[in-house]
Amino acid sequence: MKLTTAQRKLFASLDSGRHRRAAGLFLAQGWRCVSELLPVFTLRHLVVTPAWAESHEREIGEIAGMADAAARDDDRLLIARNDEMTRISTMTTPQGVIGVFELPECEDDIPDVSPDQLVIALDRIQDPGNLGTIIRAADWFGVSTILASEETADVFNPKVLQSTMGALARVKVCYCNLPQMLTRLAVKGVAVWGTFLGGENLYTSGLKSGVVVMGNEGNGISPETAAAVTRRITIPSYPADATTVESLNVGTAAAVVLSYARMP
Repeated sequence: MKLTTAQRKLFASLDSGRHRRAAGLFLAQGWRCVSELLPVFTLRHLVVTPAWAESHEREIGEIAGMADAAARDDDRLLIARNDEMTRISTMTTPQGVIGVFELPECEDDIPDVSPDQLVIALDRIQDPGNLGTIIRAADWFGVSTILASEETADVFNPKVLQSTMGALARVKVCYCNLPQMLTRLAVKGVAVWGTFLGGENLYTSGLKSGVVVMGNEGNGISPETAAAVTRRITIPSYPADATTVESLNVGTAAAVVLSYARMP
């Protein structure tokens, strides 16, 4: 089927969180990202250029559950001109394929966190690229749950999804009242680690499990969230007395912390 003007306008509007929630849809761009999300989220439409469709008959057939070009009759497949794809995509150079997925239903239940589990908590992370990088690092280091404050960027933002490289298929991001959630976990005996400039040395902390809180790019961890932290840690610069940048990017810091926690 050819992409209609109404569909093009709808899909282009999904760059906005308000429009995503109203439509119940989000976009995934590029075949790598689309294919990773297919087993987890419900595909509403696959928008492709004629050239992409011509060179990816097998992939289209797999989505339709068919073995040949007859899969093009699947009404989920929409053919878009290059200029239409450019108007929908948030990428500078669109890759010729966009998946339009259904937003999952909101879940009130937060996965149970045990004292021996490793979890990341995000306090007001605003930059979509940083959020995507953290999700990708979590996936690499085997962290399947991320707790996020309600002020943290939307995980279904196209820029976040692009940064995750499909990791969202394996990492669950749960939005919640973060200070309350962390306080509840601390009462249960879960260690709540907070990353600060003035904490104890990460490399002598013995961090292996618990919740690790990463703070906002400009302001760090909020006072309300900091009150729930039971141990404060810092990533030391090297050498200790050297003049360096003021702090690490939060995505980089998260990767360093997770790498240390996973050391045998």
